[in-house]
Amino acid sequence: MNHEEINAEDNVSTVKHFVLLGFSELPDLQGFLSGVFCIIYIIILIGNSLIIMITILDPALKKPMYFFLANFSSLEICYVSVTLPRILVNIWTRDRSISLLDCATQMCFFLILGTTESFLLAVMSYDRYMAICNPLHYPLFMNPRKCIQLLAGSWLSGMPIQIGQTCQIFSLHFCNSNQIDHFFCDIPPILKLACADTSMHELSVYVVGMLVGAFPFTLILVSYIKIISTILTLPTARGRAKAFSTCSSHLLVVVLFFESASITYFRPKSNHSAGTDKLFSLFYIVVTPIFNPLIYSLRNKEVITALRKLLLKT
Repeated sequence: MNHEEINAEDNVSTVKHFVLLGFSELPDLQGFLSGVFCIIYIIILIGNSLIIMITILDPALKKPMYFFLANFSSLEICYVSVTLPRILVNIWTRDRSISLLDCATQMCFFLILGTTESFLLAVMSYDRYMAICNPLHYPLFMNPRKCIQLLAGSWLSGMPIQIGQTCQIFSLHFCNSNQIDHFFCDIPPILKLACADTSMHELSVYVVGMLVGAFPFTLILVSYIKIISTILTLPTARGRAKAFSTCSSHLLVVVLFFESASITYFRPKSNHSAGTDKLFSLFYIVVTPIFNPLIYSLRNKEVITALRKLLLKT
């Protein structure tokens, strides 16, 4: 497809739609990329759906930890569904245009879901902290009502912030070009197309990133420092291994998510390039969600047992 580009000669004209270039620089690999993304999307849907199913059907998994895990899997399905289907449609139809409103909507949902995942990971670490460090008070503190409140807080806390940030970014005039050298509407490539000085917007991105990223990560870090110190005081090696196995999967997911996201949004602007932005974005959009079901299932004996029961029944 011949991509329509708008080059403004003055600051008055603005674009009304964008063109997501995606992987158009690899014309010979479009079929291969389409197959790979389609398979990945199906695996993510099946893997996370299985986790949701077994947590609903298996009575042994009626615990706060698996309640949050099921909601985390639901969140992952929503998270990848914001970007991957659009990527596939762009490749299949060769129509890479996206309206200003659709682009803003995609960015808004992507940021809200990313923020929710950040806070939900913090809630899951708090659950592990209460289970290991305060086992006697765990049933009292993590009752069903408290779990629902924590979950609702994770979903609602980022909405006003990210809606405001999206409105702020799309209030800019975009007149330099309408071509987004990315495969979805993300903040760094969008800001590159703005006519005006974006330094204040970039500062707000850092501030919001610290609030919705660094703050939950600090809570997770504090929780795990206390968890590890408690585990080390357990009298038997078997007890220490069992306690650590219940939180090691979550810790691995935390590292994968926060490391990839922080590299994308917190590295200096001079280090931003289209190629590296796409690479790191692929990591936290595709690689992390596809590994999460594997991490939680292969490293958790209760999940493995529940999966075996489900497969034997079917």
